[in-house]
Amino acid sequence: MALLLLLLALIMVPSSCIAIPSPGFYPSSKFRTVNFYYGFRNLWGPQHQRVENNNALTIWLDRNTGSGFKSNRPFRSGYFGTSIKLQPGYTAGVITAFYLSNNEAHPGFHDEVDIEFLGTTPGKPYTLQTNVYIRGSGDGKIIGREMKFHLWFDPTADFHNYAILWSPNDIIFFVDDIPIRRYPKKSRYTFPLRPMWVYGSIWDASEWATEDGKYKANYQYQPFIGKYTNFKIGGCSAYAPLTCRPVSASPFPSGRLSRAQYTAMQWAQKYYLVYNYCKDYRRDRSLTPECYA
Repeated sequence: MALLLLLLALIMVPSSCIAIPSPGFYPSSKFRTVNFYYGFRNLWGPQHQRVENNNALTIWLDRNTGSGFKSNRPFRSGYFGTSIKLQPGYTAGVITAFYLSNNEAHPGFHDEVDIEFLGTTPGKPYTLQTNVYIRGSGDGKIIGREMKFHLWFDPTADFHNYAILWSPNDIIFFVDDIPIRRYPKKSRYTFPLRPMWVYGSIWDASEWATEDGKYKANYQYQPFIGKYTNFKIGGCSAYAPLTCRPVSASPFPSGRLSRAQYTAMQWAQKYYLVYNYCKDYRRDRSLTPECYA
C-alpha cells in the first residue's frame, strides 16, 4: 500500500516541480555580451525605446505605437541571444519578440525565424511561440511552422535567456541554454538559406496573438513593456569570408546535440510543449513536407 501511495504521489506531482535537467553545455557562455549600439540600432518607434548603461533596453507599446530594433549587420549563420523580462498582468494581444528576418531585403518573399511571447490574461501563463517561415509573406500565404511552449518559470519575475542558433544544418531554439526545439534542414525548400538580420519588437497583434484573437490589447493597461539585456550576437555575417565556420550549439564541432542536450530537449517538449504544427492534422500536410520526410 505504501508503494502504491508513493507511485500515485509521483504521478500527481505538477510539472513545475519536476527537476530541470542540466544540458551539460551552455552556448550562451561562449559569446560575450555586446553593447546594444554595437550590435543594433532603432528600427521604429524611437520615442518608445530607452537604452541604459549601453546594454539595458526597454521598449514599450501604447495606443500610439510600439517599437523595434534591428542588427547593424545581416548574418548567414550564428548565435543570437538576449535576456528578456516580460510585463505581468493583462498583456493580451501584445507580442514581445526576438527574431531573424530578411523581410526588408525580400518583401513579400522573406524568411523568418521567431521567438515570440504571446500576451496573456491574468492567471494564465505566457506562451512562447517558436516559428520558421520559408520564403513567406504577411499577405495570408505564409506557412507557419509553429511550436508553442509554456515555461517552467515565471518570465515576468526575472530576466531569462532566449536564443536562436542558426547553422547550415539546423535551427535550435534555447531557453536558459536548454534546447527546446531543433528544426533540421531536410531540403533547400524548407530551410532559410539567405542572410537575415536580427530584430526585436513589441507590437499589437490583437487579431491572433491571444487565444486566436479572443482577447485583444486593452490600452487601459498601457504602456506594455518589454525589457531586454545581455545581448549576444556572433557568427558569420553576410560579409564574412566563405572560410568563416558556423558556430556550434554543442560540445561537438559538427553542432550535433549532445546526449545531455537531447535529453533536456525531450524534457522540455514532454512537459511544456502545448502545440506542434506537425501534429495538427487540420492543416494541409502538403505545405509542410519536412514533417513527414
